[in-house]
Amino acid sequence: MKSYRKLIRPLITLLLSALIAGQAVKAEHAQLDLQIDAEIDDLGFDPGAFIFDHIADAYDWHLFDIDGKHYSVPLPVILYTRKKGLNIFLSNRFDHGHVAYRGFRIETEGPKKGKIVVALEDGTTDMEAAMPLNLSMTKNVVGMLFAAMVMTGIFLSIGRRYRRKPLEPPKGIQSLFEPIVLFVIDDIVKPAIGEKKYEPFLPYLLTLFFFIWINNMLGLIPIFPMGANVTGNISVTAGLALTSFLAVNLSGNKHYWQHIFNTPNVPFFLKLPIPIMPLIELIGIITKPFVLAIRLFANITAGHIITMGFFTLIFIFAQVSPAFGYGGTVLAVGFGIFITFLELLVALIQAYVFTLLTSLFIAAAVDDGH
Repeated sequence: MKSYRKLIRPLITLLLSALIAGQAVKAEHAQLDLQIDAEIDDLGFDPGAFIFDHIADAYDWHLFDIDGKHYSVPLPVILYTRKKGLNIFLSNRFDHGHVAYRGFRIETEGPKKGKIVVALEDGTTDMEAAMPLNLSMTKNVVGMLFAAMVMTGIFLSIGRRYRRKPLEPPKGIQSLFEPIVLFVIDDIVKPAIGEKKYEPFLPYLLTLFFFIWINNMLGLIPIFPMGANVTGNISVTAGLALTSFLAVNLSGNKHYWQHIFNTPNVPFFLKLPIPIMPLIELIGIITKPFVLAIRLFANITAGHIITMGFFTLIFIFAQVSPAFGYGGTVLAVGFGIFITFLELLVALIQAYVFTLLTSLFIAAAVDDGH
């Protein structure tokens, strides 16, 4: 117990310090970005563009701006077209979207804004050309891979210790994660699926829980290579929902499919000649993963938007007077820290809810019926 406390206290202190420092870093970066935007565009401050530019995905990892110069980490761009073949280069070749390179450019306006398109010789977009096959490493992809590496490193080290010293009490990081693993098993998976059928699904559900939770936590620390809005990206949450969809429906037994196509205790005229009940059940199969994806995406994105919304108060007040700007800075950082603590709770709750609902859907698919 003493060793557990010795480990937990420094970890909590380090995490809280990083989060508080991260809010100050966010505020400082936001102020620098505003200064650059003011020099480039005299039309005024646009809070909506400011917020969505910070939560959106990108082909480079923006760090900070100094004297009008952007400092960022370039990421690999991987494109393929029939005419140009395979092209691999770093995203800094696009100069933050201002120039074209190898016949490609980042679209800055229109329905394809932010996407890589085929460019003409003068640098404009070739509207008749097909979109290139884009396998580039974006900010969210790198953030997701980093979270996966962290998770893999943690559990490989824990598993190695269990194999070497299976009878010894847990120590170090093992003592931190063992209660969480037991919580997922004993309070989420077992009660939902049942003690007889939960084991085949346990590796997936544990991976699902920790992948979501760790990505949520790392997304709150705006220090490279953390701070990516991974679970606030609908493509990521849709991918997670798709894996749950496959886990549920590929595991469905005959009772599960019979309930969908021939629902028991339902009048026959609701099944034929117009299959009303089967259509409703099939719609339910689709809406379940859809709700999973939207819930996770909306909750995480909302937290980031609220935090950045408070930072916009700095610049809105600063347009009134410098005194209001300084007062808005104190207010914004204070509320930003408060929202971050709420996001710590939301990060865990969303991982819990996603895993619990997936477990319940699997339980319905493997139930033997009555």
